[in-house]
Amino acid sequence: MDSIRLSNVVPEIFASREDLHSDIWHSEVTIERDKCYLIEAASGTGKSSLCSYLYGQRGDYRGTILFDNEDIAHFSTNKWSDIRQRHISILFQDLKLFGELTALENVAIKNNIAHTQTLSQITAWFEELGIGDKLHSRIDRMSYGQQQRVAFIRALCQPYEFILLDEPISHLDDRNSDIMRDIVLRDAKQKGAAVIATSIGKHMNIDYDKLLRL
Repeated sequence: MDSIRLSNVVPEIFASREDLHSDIWHSEVTIERDKCYLIEAASGTGKSSLCSYLYGQRGDYRGTILFDNEDIAHFSTNKWSDIRQRHISILFQDLKLFGELTALENVAIKNNIAHTQTLSQITAWFEELGIGDKLHSRIDRMSYGQQQRVAFIRALCQPYEFILLDEPISHLDDRNSDIMRDIVLRDAKQKGAAVIATSIGKHMNIDYDKLLRL
């Protein structure tokens, strides 16, 4: 997949509003591979909705979203399954980790589907992000910032052309934020993939190709 295009898209809940001033809603936006995008949003402007649309979790919008000129409104369940396994990866804002499993087990659930990363690479990322001693710790016994780093590593354990990072550093200090940035830029460059990060304030220090205000 090479591009994501939004044409006059707006959430149903905002459809009747005339006071929207957005680079995305009611606009023409194209997101291309091998570029970095920052989506800045205030609370309540539809950031979570946008992420859900792009990942196929919700369809309560007007307008058209195209993946390589295919309207996603017509995608089957099997088509979405393929997209989520091979084309779009996501770091959810609410992480969606399994608390009763260890950090490594949470990552392995994703990695075992396509075996994208080696155990040595996964372990190296844990070490790089300062959680090397948490590999075998239960997720529900880790801090939110530690969990956020685990969810980030999990997001890298699949093929993708687009990686969506929803408020990825909200609970990280500057050092770990920069480490996360360096890791995702390396991995995305290797894959020729686009990085799409969202923020309601704090964001990764990247030389973004485009800033979009929601």
